[in-house]
Amino acid sequence: MVLAAVSTQAQQLSQYKNTVGDRIEAATILGGDFGVTGASYKGDNGTTIDVQKFGGAGDVGDPRQLGNLPIAWQPRLQGSMGYLTAKRDFNSGTLQGAEIKDHDFSIQFGGGARFWLSDNFSIAPTLMGMYGNSVNTLYPNGNGFAQTNQPAAKAAGLVDYSADTWTIRPALDFQYNYIWRRTIFTLSSDPTYFHTESFSSSNPNVSVNGDSDTWMNKLDVDIPLGVELFGHELRTGGFISRTDMYGDLKNALNTDHLYEVHGRITLDYLNQLWKVQWLGLGASYLWGTGFHGFSVGADVQFRF
Repeated sequence: MVLAAVSTQAQQLSQYKNTVGDRIEAATILGGDFGVTGASYKGDNGTTIDVQKFGGAGDVGDPRQLGNLPIAWQPRLQGSMGYLTAKRDFNSGTLQGAEIKDHDFSIQFGGGARFWLSDNFSIAPTLMGMYGNSVNTLYPNGNGFAQTNQPAAKAAGLVDYSADTWTIRPALDFQYNYIWRRTIFTLSSDPTYFHTESFSSSNPNVSVNGDSDTWMNKLDVDIPLGVELFGHELRTGGFISRTDMYGDLKNALNTDHLYEVHGRITLDYLNQLWKVQWLGLGASYLWGTGFHGFSVGADVQFRF
């Protein structure tokens, strides 16, 4: 997304940091990780990012005792597949009229186990792997400066490139559940580490070798309404969360946090539809330093 080696105007090309590796790493995490909500984002500099994804996580079966220890455990599965499109239109300056687009396809899968230390408190260590493919394209759209310097920028690996990456993702989820009458409150804290490297690229100057961290803290509330619709109990609820960002992800996005407020209305399908706990509609509003986003779509909770 940059022409930094060609023009100082390059710093306006993206909300990402002026290094290709950081931007590819950030696009892979945003586009493929199940812990980041798929949404449409808009930056203060005019950059737009659309993320579409499908995936989630779930604990398998009921907790069972771990040997002779006073601890119960469950296997846990996690996975996601997503597609990210980022676009920057230049409405003024040296690059006026030019456009840069990034596309990233990512897929991840893994799991671990959830250990119940009490009826309310659990810890879930997990490990996931992720593959990503990122493509960057500059469209001069008649801008003479961009068109003249495009070959040099491409040769330097700053635009018009593609790269394949792998990511390893260890995480540790702390969760506390509290039930009041039939309303379920869930507090969770999820520190996560990402290490990303490229294994193939269209240009030898394009490479990725970076580390990022996120730490999400969330309060979720699930409220059964005691009313049936189409033979299923109607539920409502939602969550509020803050995700702190560190390392290359923070540098690339130029922000250190992301807030999300989510609301949902669902139908309870537990023990009535294969592996589905609830099915309905949900909406989120997300914001951080210099950008905001929204998401509307199906809200599905699985129980394996």
